Formats: sequence, C-alpha cells, structure tokens
Amino acid sequence: MNLTELSRVIESVGRDRGIRKDIIISAVEQAMLAAAQKKYGSHAILEAHYNDESGEVDLYLFKKVVESEPEMLEESEEINITEALDLDPQAQVGDELGVKVETPSFGRVDAQTAKQIIFQKVRDAERDIVLNEYMPLKGEIVSGIARRMERGNLVIDLGRTDALLPRNEIIPGEMYKPGDRVQALLTDVVTTTKGPALYISRTSPKYVMKLFANEVPEIRDGIIEIKSCAREPGSRAKIAVVSKVRDIDPVGACVGMKGVRVQQVIQELKGEKIDIIPWSENPMMFVRSALSPAEISSIRVDERGKMMEVMVEDSQLSLAIGKRGQNVRLAANISGWKLDIISKTKHQKRIQDAVANLVNIEGVSETVARALSQASIFNIKQLSDTAIEALIKVPGFDNKETAQVILDKAKALVASGASFVNGVSTAITMTETSNKDAVKDAANEKLKAMINESEAATEVEAAQNASAHSGQGDAQ
Repeated sequence: MNLTELSRVIESVGRDRGIRKDIIISAVEQAMLAAAQKKYGSHAILEAHYNDESGEVDLYLFKKVVESEPEMLEESEEINITEALDLDPQAQVGDELGVKVETPSFGRVDAQTAKQIIFQKVRDAERDIVLNEYMPLKGEIVSGIARRMERGNLVIDLGRTDALLPRNEIIPGEMYKPGDRVQALLTDVVTTTKGPALYISRTSPKYVMKLFANEVPEIRDGIIEIKSCAREPGSRAKIAVVSKVRDIDPVGACVGMKGVRVQQVIQELKGEKIDIIPWSENPMMFVRSALSPAEISSIRVDERGKMMEVMVEDSQLSLAIGKRGQNVRLAANISGWKLDIISKTKHQKRIQDAVANLVNIEGVSETVARALSQASIFNIKQLSDTAIEALIKVPGFDNKETAQVILDKAKALVASGASFVNGVSTAITMTETSNKDAVKDAANEKLKAMINESEAATEVEAAQNASAHSGQGDAQ
C-alpha cells in the first residue's frame, strides 16, 4: 500500500520526536474537526477518524433520521428515512446516523489553525514524555553536553530535553565551553507554561553522596550507609558513613584499594578534598571524628542549647578550627551541634577569671566558683540569670534554699551596679554623685562591658588563632 503524504508525516514526526503514532493521529483528527466545524457550523455534530488503509481522515456528520420530504429537510442536521436506509438498512426514524462527508479543503486560516492544534498536541506529548522520563530520576546523577550560557546559567543538553545548571550550582572555579560533557545531580523537575524545566546541581552535598554510591558497591547494596554530608564546594567535604555489617570497615570501603574509589570522586569534583569519617550514635564520639585530624582533650555538652564546648591543646587549636574556620564549620554542619573550640590555656584563664569574679559573692567559695564555671557560669550576671532548677544541679549547692540565697545575692549585686573584674571591685555607689540616673547608667555600662568581654573571650581567641595558623588546618 502506498502511503499518502499525511501518513508519511505521521510516521516521520513519530519517529523523529519519539511520540506514539496514536497521539499524532489524535492531533490530526482534532485539526480536521476544527476545520470542518467552521464549514458546517458550531451546532453540527462531527466525528473524525483516521483510516489506516487509505492513510486519510474520514469525516462524519451526524444527522437525525426523519420522514420529511427531501425538500423540507434541514440538510446539515437531518436525513430522509429513504436515504438513510440506503446507507444503513437497519436505520429507523429518530436514529442519529453518521454520514460520511467530504473532507474540507484547508484555507490559509484553517491550515494555520490546524497547524497550531497539531503542534500543541505534539508539545503536550513531548512534555509528558519528558516528565515521565525524568521525574523518576530526581535525586539521581544525569549527564549531558554544555550548549550555551544564559544569564550566567549553563544550559545542558540531556538528549531529549535541556536542563539548567544555575550559576550558584556550579563549583567555584569551574569553566565550561560548548561541547563539554557535564555531570550533575538532578535536583528538581517542574512544569512551567513553556513545558518541563529541569534543574541540576554540582554543589549539592547529595551530589557527593551519589558519586560515592556509584563508586562503592557496598553503598549500592545497602551494606554501608552515608548518614550525612557537609560540604564547601570546590574546597572540602566531610561524609559520615556507617556499616550495617560488623566485619566491614565503612571508611576503608569508601576509600578503596590504594584510595582508588575516593580518588574517582575527587577527580569528578575537580580536586575537592574529602574527609570520610565513621558515624556514631554518641554525639561526643561523632564530633571527635568530625573534627579530625585535631586531637580533642575534652568535650562539655550543653543539651539544652545543643552546643558543645571542645577543649584542645594549644598546638591542636589551628587544626581543630581549620583554614579560615573551615574544619569546625563542616564539623558543626555534619553533626548538627554548635561547636565552641577553646584552647587549654584559654580555658584555664577563663576559669581563673570566673573564679576571681564569682568569689566576690558572699557564700561562694573558690571550689563552688570552679563548679559554676564548669557549668558555663562565668560571672555574676550570668549567675543572676540562671534558673534555680539549673543552679541546684551544680556541685556545692546542697539544697534549693542555699541556691536561692546565692542567687538573690548575685541579683542584688547586679541591681546595685557592682561588677568585679579579676577580683577588683568596680562598684559605683549612689553617693558618688547627686545624679542617680547618671550613676545607674554608668554602672550598667561598666557591667555590660565586663559581661561582653567575658562572653566574647572564646570567639576572640578562636578568630585570632584561626588567622595566625590559617595554613595548618587542612586535613590531608
């Protein structure tokens, strides 16, 4: 059978665009109906069916079977019973009979309308194909060819459609030119008025996790699990792994023989350093691993504030903080805890200052003051703001009554405007001036300065050490 021009177009479009033949045929039928509706009027009941044998569209106009004489018929809506019986021997008066009519010829406007209908149908089909193909791939790695830059964003040709790699999802320092192959994580598939839009990322922590899953069979098999990942794209990343089988070392499996597995990931990330650390249910043990290669002396945990004070030897401070604070930032990110890094010397100095300050409260001995400092109460103001329930948990406070007495004395000192720095009183009395308001303001300012100095000590020390030892914090 010789194919008509219409059948050849249907076959060609279906083959080139990967669209099912029935979808294209449906679009052609709708286009034919739109043209016929203009000829026969909006009230006409029409159907169009593609004929596989002829390769043409058959058009049917439905008419009501009546007994009226031919000259009395509404030709576009009715058909005489005699004529109806010639077409269908079982026709009866009142039936709706589909009468094949001549396919209308397309004028310029009709052809444009038909073209728009067909194109819209094809676009809708392509949109559905893209959504069905890429929606299940969300969160997976895809690859394509770089085509062009649009407002700083890179357009990637994935084959059937394009994906957008936003500027902020490109690893810092990476440069692409048309024709370069690009691999990234498919982060989102959304429907827009212009069709499906795909967004990909090379900076997402999940991209690192997927790269390891592709390189490490134990991860794909579920033997090893990546619990979390923290990353500063282009610089450094940390991943926490755990093994569900006791005999398998999760860190060693991810590193691979002679480091071949981790090196494959590093190469894809353009040299980004990766720390692989063992995950632990114990937050303190996990934080110790996360801060490696620094050696941790001790950790004090504040469950309520979800914070840890990490003490290290002076020689380990720069390693714990890392270059420009990177190591501690990544450790905090991957663990989910706020981390306060302090050197042993600074910690001892802070304890000494706290003891010298707190012993000025009547009834607070040096031993009790040290216990308060171990509970992160470093000055009179902090003590006055401490809840009685928290205070009675501190060693040295035997009962609630004793704690309340000390608390009241601390509040009285704060109210009077007295403060103590290194044990030296800086109290301002109301008799020093006749202007009581000015005296109170001055006392409050002095007290505030002392408190700020005490509370900021850790941050200042960390910043100074991070700046002084910025080159020593990178783990190899």
